[in-house]
Amino acid sequence: MIRSAFSLCILFAISTSVFAQTTEPRHGLSVFGDLKYPADFRNFGYVNSSAPKGGRIKVPGLDTFETIHPFILKGQKELFAEPLLYDTLMARSFDEPDSFYGLVAQSVEVAPDKSWVAFNINPRARFHDSTAIKSADIVFTFNALVKDGHPRYRITYRDVAKVEATSDSRVKFTFKPGVHRDLPTRLAALPVLSRAYYAKTDFKKTSFEPALASGPYKVGKLEPGRSINYVRAENYWAKDLPVNRGRYNFNEITVEYYRDREVAFQAFFSNQYDFREEFTSRQWATQYDKPPVNKGLIVREILPDETPSGVQAFILNLRRKKFQDIRVREALDLAFDFEWTNRTLFYDLYARTNSMFENSALAAHKPPSKAELALLEPFRGKIPEKVFTSPFLSSKTDGSGRIRGNLRKATRLLKQAGYKVKDGHLCGPDGEPFNVKFLLFEASFKRIINPFIRNLERLGIKASIRIVDVANFKRLQDSFDFDIVIRRIAQPLTPGLEQRNYFGSAFANVQGSFNIGGVNDPVVDTLIEKVVTAKDRGALTTAVRALDRVLMWNRYVITQWYKGSHNIAYWNKFNRPANPPKFDMGVLDTWWFNPEKARMLEEGTAPPRPAGTLPPPSAAK
Repeated sequence: MIRSAFSLCILFAISTSVFAQTTEPRHGLSVFGDLKYPADFRNFGYVNSSAPKGGRIKVPGLDTFETIHPFILKGQKELFAEPLLYDTLMARSFDEPDSFYGLVAQSVEVAPDKSWVAFNINPRARFHDSTAIKSADIVFTFNALVKDGHPRYRITYRDVAKVEATSDSRVKFTFKPGVHRDLPTRLAALPVLSRAYYAKTDFKKTSFEPALASGPYKVGKLEPGRSINYVRAENYWAKDLPVNRGRYNFNEITVEYYRDREVAFQAFFSNQYDFREEFTSRQWATQYDKPPVNKGLIVREILPDETPSGVQAFILNLRRKKFQDIRVREALDLAFDFEWTNRTLFYDLYARTNSMFENSALAAHKPPSKAELALLEPFRGKIPEKVFTSPFLSSKTDGSGRIRGNLRKATRLLKQAGYKVKDGHLCGPDGEPFNVKFLLFEASFKRIINPFIRNLERLGIKASIRIVDVANFKRLQDSFDFDIVIRRIAQPLTPGLEQRNYFGSAFANVQGSFNIGGVNDPVVDTLIEKVVTAKDRGALTTAVRALDRVLMWNRYVITQWYKGSHNIAYWNKFNRPANPPKFDMGVLDTWWFNPEKARMLEEGTAPPRPAGTLPPPSAAK
């Protein structure tokens, strides 16, 4: 569910293209084809349009938050503020790969040559104070985000030449010369801010003061850094629109923050919150054998995940000289024993990640096709030769923990790169000792990193862990002041402009960009543009796989693991639609509260177990 919210927070990263070749107003945008829903659709197919409103759901947050202003670089953000408080021009459908339908903008026009896009504002659109949303608010929003917002906005919208209000209800974005397949729906995902509110409020400052917004919820009670309560806006102007019918059913959504994962885990079983997605394999495999679960008060479930897993990895700071030699990067990968880690620590619940687009048809898991080779051939001699012959595979072990063979290979690679061991310490060609430091904001990863450190020490590399609070972690990461961090690079169903931010040379040194590792490679830049300008899904798949091969064989990261499912647990007092959204869990916006189940829980009686849930651990004994 955290990942689902995160996916709602990053809608700007969904690559799209307009299917119409006319300026006739349309009710939606899609990529490479027709929309699933017609102009007169009543609701999305993955909701219960008659779902009752009411009740509350409590979910956990990790560590703390320093602001509920989600649009600037400064400060640790409250995770749910953006999707719950702010409407966007158009709303995404989560049973299509990349389609958007009318919300604040009731229709959209696109130039036949894709040189501009215009949005027509719904005359009913209102902020929470009942003032009308006008095109001037959209112009203000765009300019504020690009000038003073998080750098991702400046990166995403850099090809917009001009934004103008052509009337009170129509806003037009004109593009710079070039191919801009993604821009129309990037702009469709633009949040809507109030010009009048920010005329009296400094946009650039972090704040716990709720801004004037227009979304399905308002801020209720707030304890800075500890908890926040979102209250469903009864006067929400868009509650009966097709994109919202059957959604946002909880009267309240409360987020309780915990600074310690173990404390948060135990709090769940004492009914301090209602829903959790389990990311820790050890806990999922061994620690749910507890009374509330065995009594059926808490139920567990494994939901399929049909979205790309992207890549979770040790991100190497390529700006540092010691990581710039590919042989060094391969040697580090050889020292990470995933198979032992998975068997010993993860109960064999994961698979090794071997693609930047893992868990999707875009992952380059087979030898390159003729079309891919045609894209790659001009770069022969500039990229690893294996790109042309083999799919990428990370180093493997037998899982026993004995990796002498891997370490011997690593030693040979380091020697080829000019490294020598002096007095037990590996030193580079310049004579400097090779030291690495892992930067973390929580201690839970120590059990995974410490065995890795022991293997590195056998190579003569002195490795250590630095744990800082989440605010300092963000500051150090944003300013690229680290050796290695652990990050997950999320990928959309239709990759596009976000690849520039993830891997583009132009953003390698832009503070706050998502190119955390500092990839700075003209070949990668060229392939990213092939992705961005692909005119159909076949061409897109070819370009993405070619990009994937170059990124992986250059070993810019040391990949970790993934699983194509969500492990969830929740107190059994909710209902959900019969047909869930294909590309999202939909917990906060499609589930609803069941008062009869809640009453049974209060009495200590187990409600009927939903279909598909796992039997209690006691049933296996």
